[in-house]
Amino acid sequence: MLELNRIHCGDNCDLLGQMPRESVDLVVTSPPYDDLRTYGGHGWDFFGVAWHLKRVLKPGGVIVWVVADATKDGSETGSSMEQALHFKRLGLNLHDTMIYKKRSYLPQNSPTRYDQCWEFAFVLVAGAAPRVANLLRDRPNVKAGSRYTTGGRRGADGATVDTRSIEAEEWGLRSNAWDYAANSNDGHPAQMPYDLARDHVATWSNPGDLVLDPFSGSGTTAKAAKTLGRQFIGLEVNPDYCAIAEQRIAQGVLELA
Repeated sequence: MLELNRIHCGDNCDLLGQMPRESVDLVVTSPPYDDLRTYGGHGWDFFGVAWHLKRVLKPGGVIVWVVADATKDGSETGSSMEQALHFKRLGLNLHDTMIYKKRSYLPQNSPTRYDQCWEFAFVLVAGAAPRVANLLRDRPNVKAGSRYTTGGRRGADGATVDTRSIEAEEWGLRSNAWDYAANSNDGHPAQMPYDLARDHVATWSNPGDLVLDPFSGSGTTAKAAKTLGRQFIGLEVNPDYCAIAEQRIAQGVLELA
């Protein structure tokens, strides 16, 4: 087993091979997208990483796979969806297709398509449902204090059934589209927003659980896990990024806004 609460520098498939089966509660990661970044010239094996992640994930464990597509010859590659479907073929459930929306993004000024401002965040589960789901309720509810009917569905005859009356709370459940401001890159060309990693760690794990990031980069997931009282393991092939991650993690558990 790899040492906990540190960044391990090396090929992620080689390092994942040193981890026992069903040892990880949660994976939060953002792999390289197609060939949009060079990342120091390091490549990676999607099929090997996917197989290992399925192997090390505990029953009920979750993988959050944040990814997007390049556009080549006028067409999006579709590699994000192909990756999600491959995880399904390995036996994981595609629990939710979430969206990470960027509050600020570089306009492409294309004459034929709208600006791209979001990425997929596939939530994959080893089993029928996540073992942990601390769903976030931080959306101000305009109906707070009022009662309304919800939960209904149409029966075979078209009538509404299974409705229930509830009182709206002050804070409502989030939707599955989350928007965040981008971080400064801290020497990494495509850093995951800290708040995105933190909110997924908070949702799909409990204190003391083990959180893994096989594409650790500048250590954002590891930092979020440490801040929230989780164990963590980060894997990163680029020695420069390993050094950045180790420095961030050594700074303590408080993340400045």
